Amino acid sequence: MTQSPHDEPTASSPEELREQVEQTRAELGETVGALAARTDVKARAREKVATVKEQAAAKADELKEKTTDLAHQAQGKATDLAHQAQEKATDLTHQAQEKATDLAHQAQDKVPDPLKDKTARAVGQARAETGRLWREKTPEPVRHTTARAVRTARDNRGPLLAAAGVAVVTWLVCRRRKG
Repeated sequence: MTQSPHDEPTASSPEELREQVEQTRAELGETVGALAARTDVKARAREKVATVKEQAAAKADELKEKTTDLAHQAQGKATDLAHQAQEKATDLTHQAQEKATDLAHQAQDKVPDPLKDKTARAVGQARAETGRLWREKTPEPVRHTTARAVRTARDNRGPLLAAAGVAVVTWLVCRRRKG
């Protein structure tokens, strides 16, 4: 009801008067409904709770998505770091193998020729004696199994050397960390 009743023109017929009364009743009903909604604390609280729940659910979905993205990023970084570590270990293994080979050659170059000859003869005699004792003292099944193991080792020299290189590098790294 926005106008006072005195401002309104009077109706010229009873039909017009009924329409004005109906219109006033409708306006009054809307006003009362709006006032009732404002004073209904429980209904307003329920609306507020529903709004907060919707906002919380939306925020939870957003955080879940962010967490998933961060987890994927962390997994990718971890994979990259693992590959880098593996490449570094391979490089260090190759370097250690090269260094060991160089040191062996340097040691061989420093040994005098007469000593090399004497050592070669001693090694040959030791091999012959070891072979004789091996054949005389070792049971046949043990010799057979050992021969198979030796053949397998000779056939797989590359992997065995790589494993030995990794073991040496691991030992050196552990020794470096302790010292």
